[in-house]
Amino acid sequence: MERQLWKQIVSVVEDIYKRRGTAGCRYSSVLILKVWFWSVVHDRPLSWACCRCNWRIWERHLKLPSNSTMSRRMRSVEVIELLKLVEERILRRDKNGTIFWMIDGKPLPISGCSKDPHAGYGRSAGCKARGYKMHVITGANGCVADWRLAPMNKDERVMGKRMITHAGISGYLIADGNYDSNKIHQECDKIGNVQLLSPRRGGPGRGLGHRKQTTGRLRSMEILEDDMSDFGKQMLVERVEIERYFANLTNWSAGLSCLPSWVRTHPRVHRWVQAKMIINSIRRRWLPGTYAA
Repeated sequence: MERQLWKQIVSVVEDIYKRRGTAGCRYSSVLILKVWFWSVVHDRPLSWACCRCNWRIWERHLKLPSNSTMSRRMRSVEVIELLKLVEERILRRDKNGTIFWMIDGKPLPISGCSKDPHAGYGRSAGCKARGYKMHVITGANGCVADWRLAPMNKDERVMGKRMITHAGISGYLIADGNYDSNKIHQECDKIGNVQLLSPRRGGPGRGLGHRKQTTGRLRSMEILEDDMSDFGKQMLVERVEIERYFANLTNWSAGLSCLPSWVRTHPRVHRWVQAKMIINSIRRRWLPGTYAA
């Protein structure tokens, strides 16, 4: 299955980048991404992918770059921009027409003994840990409107406000109680066509204090706390789809199960998570028989 996924990624990369080479460079950006995705699909470091013996026999004709060349080219502007175009093509393919969105964060813990200067110490799933957290806005069909990577100690409400500003979505945005903030609701009201539905952090039936509440937050409470309507309850039930998205992203052989020991510092972690999300999206859309919906 790994080779099938890799071939699908390569076809997308070649379709986006139609030039045969890069001016002033011995290795094209397409070849750099071929080697990069070959290592990510197999959960191996770049040095492993740069060794010809780790490729299939019929693919060993490629002139592979060295490990130092790969590290340098992966930081180049051209390769970064090409990765962004691949991400736009694959992750945001079905963005238009979707009116039901979900937002949540997934912790990516690392060892507490790690010397990674960019990792943060914050709340993880049922405990505290050190590492990073990916924040995602996704639709029920698996389309990703926006995602960010931040240290573990970064507030989800801060990241949520940034993503909503740049996601370009419309419709209902379902979240858990961590995103119940007047600032996020104010940002949704400013956009004009986004309604955030988030349960109150203190629970229903409590007072609102003396501060002025935004129109969006009052509307969210009206929808979710209305005992005469099942619409709000059903919306919260449907929010489990983002948990399924995280499960499909992690629970398979080439998924984002954990951060390997060679993936440290924010730029490398960002590239690794970006590649895993692209691979998972291809698995879901181009190879539908390889996962359970």
